[in-house]
Amino acid sequence: MRRAVSPGSFDPVTNGHLDIIDRSSRLYDEVIVAVLINTSKQGLFTVEERLDMLREVTRIYPNVRVESFHGLLVDFCRAQGAAVVVKGLRAVSDFDYELQMAQMNTGLAGVETLFMPTNPLYSFLSSSLIKDVAKWGGDVSPHVPEGVARRLAERLAPGTPNG
Repeated sequence: MRRAVSPGSFDPVTNGHLDIIDRSSRLYDEVIVAVLINTSKQGLFTVEERLDMLREVTRIYPNVRVESFHGLLVDFCRAQGAAVVVKGLRAVSDFDYELQMAQMNTGLAGVETLFMPTNPLYSFLSSSLIKDVAKWGGDVSPHVPEGVARRLAERLAPGTPNG
């Protein structure tokens, strides 16, 4: 079975993330969307909330599974029997960072990295930008799934801790 891992923080998941997941699901028998548990960063959404959102928006893909992990990505890949990491690239600046990570992953465990250029429709999207726009009342609905837009609005509403 050809299995790949698509890792990230997904705080929150965007249409750009979903584009990479969709395209990966057509290339591999199974794609594991892996949410990094980073205890040194406070996310807008908890890991459990991110897992829920991802499961909701990927349920249309029978070969996509959503999991969380902590520690080294290559250890997670090894435990899952995945030899490939799929990463979306928006710009050259993404490549500079991701190339170093890919080379380290290959050196540590022989895990290969497939770089997918982001669809130009999503090349400017990032979870950070989405959160900033939503925080100031901007309409992010064209850039995230409907359920994610709703959760952002609820989380960032005036009078809430993040609003």
